[in-house]
Formats: sequence, C-alpha cells, structure tokens
Amino acid sequence: MRSCAWFAPGRANLMGEHTDYNEGLVLPFALAQGVTTTAYARTDGLLVMRSKQMRDDVVSVPVASLAPGSVPGWAAYPAGVAWALREAGFDIPGASLEVDSDLPVGAGVSSSAALECSAALALCFLAGVSVPRRALAAIARRAENDFVGAPTGIIDQHASLLCEAGHAMLLDCATREITHVPFRPSAGGTAALIIDTRVTHALISGEYGQRRAECEQAARSLGVPFLGRIANVTEAERLPDPVLRRRARHVISDDARARAIVSALRPAVPSGISGASGFSSRGAASGTPHQESETYRFVGEMLTQAHISLRDDFEVSWPQADLTVEVAAAAGALGGRMIGGGFGGSVLALVPVDRLAAVCAAVTEAFVSRSWRPPEFLHAVPSAAARRIA
Repeated sequence: MRSCAWFAPGRANLMGEHTDYNEGLVLPFALAQGVTTTAYARTDGLLVMRSKQMRDDVVSVPVASLAPGSVPGWAAYPAGVAWALREAGFDIPGASLEVDSDLPVGAGVSSSAALECSAALALCFLAGVSVPRRALAAIARRAENDFVGAPTGIIDQHASLLCEAGHAMLLDCATREITHVPFRPSAGGTAALIIDTRVTHALISGEYGQRRAECEQAARSLGVPFLGRIANVTEAERLPDPVLRRRARHVISDDARARAIVSALRPAVPSGISGASGFSSRGAASGTPHQESETYRFVGEMLTQAHISLRDDFEVSWPQADLTVEVAAAAGALGGRMIGGGFGGSVLALVPVDRLAAVCAAVTEAFVSRSWRPPEFLHAVPSAAARRIA
C-alpha cells in the first residue's frame, strides 16, 4: 500500500500582524513543533480522517463529493485541501489521513495551516504529483478561505512551506518576494518564548473580518488599493474617521517595524524592500556577542511597540496578553507582543536565557492570582519548513 508521512511546522510571527492581507510585510519563522499527517492510499474514493488529538472523531467523506461547508470541525482543513487540489486540476485519490500534532490549537501559532500543509504534501505524494511550494501555499490558503470560511492572508502557509532553519522569512505580500533573514536569538544570549495565554480564538469569528473590512475602507479613502502601499505613517492622519485612522496607523507602522528588524538583523538589506534604507543597522547575525545582544534588545523593543499598536490602534489584544507583556517585561524580558489574529492566543517574548525561569514564574503567578488558567510555555526555535519524514 502506498503510504507516506509529512511534517509541517507551525509558525510564530516576529513582526507584521494583519499586514498580509494589506499587501504589506510579514516576518514569520517556523517552529520545531507542528503537525504530522501519515497518509495511506485507498481505492474506494473515500477520504477518511483521524486525529490522535480527537480519538473518537473519525470523519469519512467521498473525495468526489467535497464542497465548501460539507465537512465540519477540524477535518474541514485537510478535506478542504483535497477539494482545493482537485479544483486546481489535480486528480486526488481516496486516502486515509492520520493526524498528530504537538501544537496548541487556537494559540496563534498556525496549527490550521500546519495541518493543511502536511495534508497537502501527503495527498500530492499519494497522487504522484509535484506542486511547487509557492503554488501549494496558495492552494492551502484557498482551502482555508473558501472551504473552511476563514478569511486569512497568505503568511501561514508560506511560512510552513518555505521557512529556513535559523532564519525568519521576510515576505512582501504585494510582490511575493521572499528574503531569508538570519534570526538566532541564542547568539544574543536570548530565547524566543511563546506564552500561550490559554484563551482560544477562532478566525472565522466576526472581529477578524471586521478589521479586514476596515482596512479596505481606509485604503480606499487614502486612494490606494492596499494599506501596504503607504510607507509614511503620517499618511494615516489624513483619515477623518478615528477608527480607520487607527487601523491604518497600525498597518503602516508594523511594516516600518518589520523593515527596522530586518535592518538590525542583517547589515545589507535587500534593495527591493521599500523604505529599508531608512533604518540603520544595529548589529548583524555575524557580529560580536555585544552586538548580538544589542540587536536582540532592539528587536525586543520593536515587539513591545507592536503590541501597543495592536492593543490601542488595531484593538485586537485581550487582557491576558496585555498582562503577559507587562509582567514579562518587569521580570526581565526584552520585549513581547501578542501574535496571531488576536482576541486570544499567545504572546511572543524575547527573554535573556538567565531570566527565562523568572519570566515564566512571574507570568504564571500573575495568572493564578487572577484565577485565570495558568499559561503554557513553548520554546520557539527558528526551524525548517515542511518535509517528508517517512
């Protein structure tokens, strides 16, 4: 029986939140944790899906009958991939898919995209077809947008399929240009720490779509197709509507922060990155330990600025995230921000290695003192993209 197993990582987004669908810049990196899909070919035309995290949930549906809205719950993501591949002209056969994950769900680390990408690679292998990874990312995104109904941008699938170990991936969402930027926090004596606040989110809820619509309205008012086309944050002040002004200010300033981080992490910024020359280098991946330390201190400052912007201008943060950023900084973190679409999920913090235990203890104590569920912690090591493991 033809079979295979493919692993696809989750991702953390260093900078660029809600900028992808605005055709701005995003700077994600892949995690060591992710989703594994083990696939077996079937001859009966059925797509049978099982998850080790949902032991009693087995979903079976004829591949030929797949249509948007026809599969509920977690299984909609791999089923949507099979549908999207068929819509793209690929003859996807019946298959049994067994899914396993070590990613938290609803934590803003793109567990859904990891599931889509691992399933897509497995189904392509069984079908004997080779799809370029950029094209496969677009197919997986269509599954999430059109089959599942979540209006997400392009960052998650691109990160899962195209990131490199030890790097963040700068993606220009307007041109699809990719630049791999060295990102090794350990070189600066720091660690990237994901703090799962245990407040789950769902991007099919209305708030995400509302923010997207507000950005579209702001762009029209400013006379551009997307907010990512604007480089100067003062342009947002032209908007008479205070809500639209805040939304635009966040998107434009987050693009600027992404450029600033890239400039800090590598001294020679690619010329194709609009506005990058406006930021001076503050260190590089090959610098001295002192330079490395200063570089990651600067990155930490950018994270905190981004969180304030997401909290105040884009209004997608939540109380547990705000408290986490505040308490982590007081305990020695260099900075932190909420990651993901918002309204729940995780915080990404940069923490000196010798302060990790103190930060984890302080955040936990702050949660428990408020009768909140204790947070969970994940060491975020910039890792490789999706790959076959069996």
